[in-house]
Amino acid sequence: MNDAFENILGQPKVRDYLRTAVTAEKVTHAYLFVGPAGSHKMLAALSFSQALLCPKGAKGPRGGECGACDACGKVRRRKHPDVRVFEPEGAQGYLLEQVRDIVGDASLAPIQADRKIYIVDRADLLSVQAANAFLKTLEEPPDNVTFILLARSREGVLPTVSSRCQIVPFRTIPSQEACGIVVQNSGANPEQAAFALAACDGSLTKAVAFLSSHKSMELRGRLFGLLERLRQADDWDVIEGVRVLLDLSRAPTDELRSRQEQELAKNQDFLAKSAIRQIEARNKRALTAQTIESLSRIVALSRSWVRDVMAVCEGASELVVNVDVADALADAASHTSAARAARALVDIGASAQALAYNVSPETCIDALMFDVRDRLYR
Repeated sequence: MNDAFENILGQPKVRDYLRTAVTAEKVTHAYLFVGPAGSHKMLAALSFSQALLCPKGAKGPRGGECGACDACGKVRRRKHPDVRVFEPEGAQGYLLEQVRDIVGDASLAPIQADRKIYIVDRADLLSVQAANAFLKTLEEPPDNVTFILLARSREGVLPTVSSRCQIVPFRTIPSQEACGIVVQNSGANPEQAAFALAACDGSLTKAVAFLSSHKSMELRGRLFGLLERLRQADDWDVIEGVRVLLDLSRAPTDELRSRQEQELAKNQDFLAKSAIRQIEARNKRALTAQTIESLSRIVALSRSWVRDVMAVCEGASELVVNVDVADALADAASHTSAARAARALVDIGASAQALAYNVSPETCIDALMFDVRDRLYR
């Protein structure tokens, strides 16, 4: 019979380890999940949280995922008040204010469950100052608190943080296996799974969501159309094409803003003014993060398209990911070279870094398209 941990696809050892920890009631106070992007660390953290908070318990029906209770559904949807997920909100990583928020909240009693869980994504972006503010709480949290930190490597996490956690290593999921998982969970074909993984930097969960989103697929189509036309495009053509892409990329941010406004309107009569200001500040940071993620999708898609052009230039068409635009890739390759494509990839990497530093989105994407055009054809 399936349980919450069956959702952790591609990580059998992690699945067994976490399942045993819950069923044997040997859950420790802090974990550090380490592995590359796309290795399902966040999904594992949510599944672990679900098993810990299910009121029917690890030894109940389906061992932590009863499949019917409100708690399980809320954890899956990231709506449970006792499971808080944190992501870096600063250009360089975590803000000291975020860590203080975690520390202060950890001392409060749970709202609905008998335990509170804090999932801290990209713990490798905790600065020394932020980590120092966190150490005492991480080492000696209240008995009903569990921390789950996520990072891409153990070496990237400050030793003072990693030494206080139980390390759980995640493996790199082979590309063929990753495609199979996306196919299984999305109903897409292998070719679609491959280009979705490339668009989402290998994240299985995001790739499944990408394939189910009409706006995301439209963004991909518009972007690839612009890339196909770049060789003959003048500056105004590029600017106009970018405007369309930016309009499409704003859809997820607009949806998030709408949800935030609805939730705040529903609860503001019960909140103090100071709490409302904190929520508004947090919401603003979340909107910024969503904007960067949406624009990063344009960068990732551009990278996959240029890599495919380079593969065709090198006579390695079997490595092409975006096979549905093979004719456009072949045409582009006939007017450029692998060396030019490689230089364009360097510029795309620079654009990704610029987004992380909160450079103007319009400026960044405009520059990206001009750089790709000039590197490939001028």
